[in-house]
Amino acid sequence: MVTVGERTVQVGGARQRTILALLLLSPGRIVPVDTLVDVVWNGRPPATARTQVAIVIAALRKAIKSEGIAEEVIATAHPGYLLRPDGHVLDTVTFSGLVGEAEEAVRTHRPADAARCYAEALALWRGPALAGVTGQLVEDEAARWEEVRINAYEAMTGVQLELGRHQLLLPELAAAVREHPLRERARYHLILAQYRSGRRAEAMESFREARRQFIDELGMDPGPELQELHDAILRDDPSLAFEPPVQQGDATDGAGDALAARGRVVPSELPPDVPGFAGRGAELDALDTLVDGQGQDSRASTVGLITGVAGVGKTGLAVRWAHRVTEQYPDGRLFADLRGYDEHHAPTTAGDILSRFLRSLGVDSDDVPNGLEDRIALYRSVLAERRVLIVLDNVRTFAQIRPLLPGSGGSTVLVTSREQLEQLVTWPQRGRVHLGVLPEADSVELLGRIVGEARIQAAPEDSARLAELCDRLPLALRIAAARLASKPHWTVRHLVTRLNDGRRRLDELSQGESQVRASFELSYRYLHKDAARLYRLLGLLGVPDFTTWVGAALLDGDVMDAERLIEHLVDAQFLEVVGVDATGQLRYRFQNLMRLYAEELAREEESEEERREACERVFRTCLTIAEQAHQRENGGDHDIVHGDVPRREIDPVLLDELLAVPLEWFEAERLSLVAVVEESAHMGMDDLAWDLVMSMEVLFVSRNYLEDWRTCSDLALKAALTAGNLRGQAAMHAQLGVVERRLRNLPESTARQETALRLYRQAGDAYGGALVLSNLAFIDRIRGDYEQGMARLTEALPVFRNAGDHVAEAYALHNMAQFALDRGRPEEALELSREAIRVCETNAGDGRALALATHRLAGAYLALGRLQSAEEAFGKVVRIVKEKSDLLGLAHALLGLAETHRSAGAAESAERIYLEALDLDRRHQGTPIEGQLRLGLGQAYCESGRTAEGRAQLTAALVVFRGIGSPPWEAKAEAALGRFPEAADPGLTPEPGGA
Repeated sequence: MVTVGERTVQVGGARQRTILALLLLSPGRIVPVDTLVDVVWNGRPPATARTQVAIVIAALRKAIKSEGIAEEVIATAHPGYLLRPDGHVLDTVTFSGLVGEAEEAVRTHRPADAARCYAEALALWRGPALAGVTGQLVEDEAARWEEVRINAYEAMTGVQLELGRHQLLLPELAAAVREHPLRERARYHLILAQYRSGRRAEAMESFREARRQFIDELGMDPGPELQELHDAILRDDPSLAFEPPVQQGDATDGAGDALAARGRVVPSELPPDVPGFAGRGAELDALDTLVDGQGQDSRASTVGLITGVAGVGKTGLAVRWAHRVTEQYPDGRLFADLRGYDEHHAPTTAGDILSRFLRSLGVDSDDVPNGLEDRIALYRSVLAERRVLIVLDNVRTFAQIRPLLPGSGGSTVLVTSREQLEQLVTWPQRGRVHLGVLPEADSVELLGRIVGEARIQAAPEDSARLAELCDRLPLALRIAAARLASKPHWTVRHLVTRLNDGRRRLDELSQGESQVRASFELSYRYLHKDAARLYRLLGLLGVPDFTTWVGAALLDGDVMDAERLIEHLVDAQFLEVVGVDATGQLRYRFQNLMRLYAEELAREEESEEERREACERVFRTCLTIAEQAHQRENGGDHDIVHGDVPRREIDPVLLDELLAVPLEWFEAERLSLVAVVEESAHMGMDDLAWDLVMSMEVLFVSRNYLEDWRTCSDLALKAALTAGNLRGQAAMHAQLGVVERRLRNLPESTARQETALRLYRQAGDAYGGALVLSNLAFIDRIRGDYEQGMARLTEALPVFRNAGDHVAEAYALHNMAQFALDRGRPEEALELSREAIRVCETNAGDGRALALATHRLAGAYLALGRLQSAEEAFGKVVRIVKEKSDLLGLAHALLGLAETHRSAGAAESAERIYLEALDLDRRHQGTPIEGQLRLGLGQAYCESGRTAEGRAQLTAALVVFRGIGSPPWEAKAEAALGRFPEAADPGLTPEPGGA
């Protein structure tokens, strides 16, 4: 239920309820559209599912706004939507917060506060969670929340019993047991409440009833806790009687004396606390749940696990937390290093550790059994009545620690490992802590604590850079800080300069007793040989992250095998998971130091030929997928030149999965593709580099990544020059010419295109030359040289026809139609546009080419005064470009539509469309389309009597046209200013690119 004040927001229909529920379950986090589709249609979505989701989102937004909520509560965020919780109250968040406060009150011995918080949390429930909402994921979440509610209720009844409210609890506990007869904790509380209320016979009957139900339904007796309670009632054990709760601070007074009186020894074996410890607040709080998790039941053992890569600070965190909670474990603190990754010593055996622990706990050496099973039994018996903290460091396998886990009692075990130890069940769940690298602020703080804060604060930028070069890895940070501390004459920048050289960085951080390389080597030795080879080969790639197909290409193997090995590397902390990209693929990455170590190993253990072949397989796979993505996005392999690099065969099913939305694959792989262009160029694979850039053009154009476009083209051009590759040089000069044109640098663009034309002709490539003629014709139009532009296209057209490139043919025809319009020949433009459309519909199958041809047709209709036909044609263009998410094309289509409305005298709708087009995409500021939109808007304002605003827009248009060097459009803007001579208010003149 959604409310605004006292009013309920009406949410209609099952789909709206399901989608709203999914967003509410993940406040502040993006819920992908694919997830919404999968849940709403239960894995069988219709073709229009994504559109229907968008309609539901719009309806929800409308319902919320109708209640007076102005801000956007449901935001669009790639690849889906998120619910913004700021300023709003979510029962789930409030409930979790209150339960957290209650657990903290329990931990700090404030039962009254705990009972109040639990009661407030449970009062938020008005019935089953997510009632009336369907979908497997939602139903699973509903079941989970019901389990959370029951756990909170049981925790609350435990606190109430501690406060002596056993008689008040009897009715509701009896009802809870009837509703959930197999929940032992509720049974335990009911029987204890009955006993404390003087109903001993009822308590015994409740136990017998529980035993019958457990045997009938589960085929087993109740658990040991209920059995022990039953036995205690039989002997009227005094410990069952109610005692007023002990306030914080009283519980451990005289604990040492009491233990000594009973002959117990209190071991305290923790290593010294870590000096200069910084950060890890959230992780320490998570470990605190190991204490909280015992709650009112001092018999419950808790188990925690800290995992992470070598050098990330697992032992330091464990020791810091252990010292922090020392008082919670009055019966002792045990510590053992299991040496799971020690190259000089064999792993410590469980038998040796048990022998030492037993002696530490007061067992005489002569009484320590010889057999392992007997030692385990005695160890668990000794711990059964004690609260001991047991820290097990450097564990490699679960088998090492299985004998060291207590059987019962209030002890806690905390394990550190580089492995995930999937067999180890942590309790509570938050007790499983994975350590990542430190945040930047904490990394700099750690440097300051060792080097001296004044020295670090005096060079903030260098200190931040030093932290990044150390991967914000605590071991590396401590080594770097120790070097600075030992060399007061070094500046922070000096050490940064030494570490900037990737080839020397591991050497610089591997001096003295603490060595980064050595810590990595200990883990590397235990990798399976196939995983180790994949790790080495991955180090050769300079990509920021990657998916499983990259691993398959490196090994020349199967994707599933590569995924298995990559996940093995993740489990061993050599790689980390970035997340799921827009194509649904898991992405992985290195920390920089791990990548440097992998590259170092590859150069030592792989031959130069093996290294080059592995990289080439990845690069050719990139080229194959990129070419397919280009073809699928453009509707074919047209209007493009390619090199002769052999493509690499890819599983068609995988290819379809990756390229379901081609631009999303390009977006997910963009930075990696740029890196591949750079590496292939540096390795002398010039044909591959420039060919890959050609296939990436569709990404550069659609998303306006001009810097990436220029960088990649420059790199590939240099490689082609070095190899004497004329076609590669020509192709990259042409690409750079388009980039310069988009940056409004027409002289440089023209020079690049003319160089490309000369090189293509020198190489005997008529088709490539024809493409360049089309580019030059575009520049001719901007400059107003319509005759030369038409001549170039007339020369290129037969080349395209001979090559069978019908899309390029259509482009040439619709551009010729534009030139005809520019020359005042609308009838000729009409015929050329129709011919372009015929070519598109008959042969090309390219939506963008059809949109452009239809746009020219609409322009011809507009010039002829056939306004209804013009509006229909422009409307068709709008529909096509929206399907392609082509924002620049949409701006052009809206410009034509606005001009049509203005010609029809509909000034108000024309102004609205102009403004809509201007607001479409700020990445196209300062381009011809912005100038044309401002020119049209300015004229519309002036024609409606808003002369000052109109002249402001006209002046801004003139600035744009002068910036790109377009004399015809400058003349049009100046003429418009001349027609409306009233002085403009200078305060209204917008900057080009402004609103």
